[in-house]
Amino acid sequence: MSLLTINKLTDSVGAEVIGVDADRLDSDDALGAAVLEALEDNGVLVFPGLGLNPEAQVQFCRRLGEIDHSSDGHHPIAGIYPVTLDKSKNSSADYLRATFDWHVDGCTPIGDAVPQMATVLSAKQVAESGGETEFANSYAAYDGLSDGEKGRYGSLRVVHSLEASQRRVTPDPSPEVLAKWRSRRTHDHPLVWTHRSGRKSLVLGASADYVVGMDIDEGRALLAELLDRATGAGKVYSHNWSVGDTVIWDNRGVLHRAAPYDPDSPREMLRTTVLGDEPIQ
Repeated sequence: MSLLTINKLTDSVGAEVIGVDADRLDSDDALGAAVLEALEDNGVLVFPGLGLNPEAQVQFCRRLGEIDHSSDGHHPIAGIYPVTLDKSKNSSADYLRATFDWHVDGCTPIGDAVPQMATVLSAKQVAESGGETEFANSYAAYDGLSDGEKGRYGSLRVVHSLEASQRRVTPDPSPEVLAKWRSRRTHDHPLVWTHRSGRKSLVLGASADYVVGMDIDEGRALLAELLDRATGAGKVYSHNWSVGDTVIWDNRGVLHRAAPYDPDSPREMLRTTVLGDEPIQ
């Protein structure tokens, strides 16, 4: 019998978790395994009005895996990263504008780190307008391909770069900014990620720059078409945030993005990331 009671939010991605409060999340050691199992099945789990404090959020995430501390220093609690466009709260806020485009976290790491396994986001302040977080199932995106497409695309490789994602929001960068983007090395990933579980997903999104061995424009057109198909009508769950909500998603099988909002908005999400151990292969 499952430890979680869930209500599916769409046919392809997302489920609301019912009857779990912050105290239970803090005290029930068995919930970690149950959450991981539910993430595998649903991609995204929504805990409405949970009111999880930062310390409890980090403690719970330790039940899911090893915490990513690479962005520590922006918040008093280690393991918490403030997602906000307010530079007084996050000195790297300019880069977060790229999160308005669909992406998978961890495709352009500084070194050879693999993509994060899961992300937990809790709402501290919300935008008056916009700022929803949208999710699409990248396993379903692969499953929706025809047999011929699966055969053709299975051997393709795609170059991912920080520059590709940042150019979408800053199309005319200064030479200094461009040099800073290009100081982060590019990464070459297969278009189709074959997971240890045997499932396959498409690795798409803002960081995907071009297809190796294809004409640049032709390859980019293919990537755009696949992304459009993956995130089309009926394939997206859009979470309209309320203060206190917590959402967890499986970064390995879910594309996500934030809907644009006023850069002067007080919107602030507190993020904890669980490290992955599975390379894109």
